[in-house]
Amino acid sequence: MKTLDIIHQESNLVVVNKPSGFLSVPGRGPDMQDCVVNRLKALFPQCMDQPSVHRLDMDTSGLLVLALCKETQRHLAMQFEKRKVVKTYIALLDGVLSSDHGEIQLAFRLDPDNRPHQVYDPVQGKVGTTKWRRLGVEDGKTRVEFKPLTGRTHQLRLHASHELGLGIPIVGDRLYGTGSEPGQLKLHATTLAFENPENGQWLSFENCPLF
Repeated sequence: MKTLDIIHQESNLVVVNKPSGFLSVPGRGPDMQDCVVNRLKALFPQCMDQPSVHRLDMDTSGLLVLALCKETQRHLAMQFEKRKVVKTYIALLDGVLSSDHGEIQLAFRLDPDNRPHQVYDPVQGKVGTTKWRRLGVEDGKTRVEFKPLTGRTHQLRLHASHELGLGIPIVGDRLYGTGSEPGQLKLHATTLAFENPENGQWLSFENCPLF
């Protein structure tokens, strides 16, 4: 069991920088057990059994907070549910985006015949909302900042790629773009801010992407 890139550590919580191509939580089967949660439990014997508060897709890199005790886990989960947590992502889109900024609202759901792919469904889907702004164009690719207001599965990847969103997939996206291997997705959770359940202190973290 290898270590974790720990950004911040307190008695009740840990913030880590998850690499792309690495699971947040265990998957099915013995070959899918190496993940952030299991490494955390190996490093912190006092850690609760289910420390996960939120997740990043396997191919998404960046900041992830985990709870070491039930009280903190419950409090943090409530902050996410009430949208009190501030999250910002940086992505590199596989094309040139002409607009400067905007907001995307798309309803989507799981495609049960093509898991874990999500599909646009304005009738049965759940609406995801994302604010975005263009940061610049680099060699025919567009750097974008995403601020998700909801936390739907694959929300940013779908909002980038779908024709009703930005219409340009994120570089390296295996599901909605042209990526072919794990660890190629250029999507990074770069800022994360929330209230420490133990003392009410506002904690804010920033970790710049490597791309």
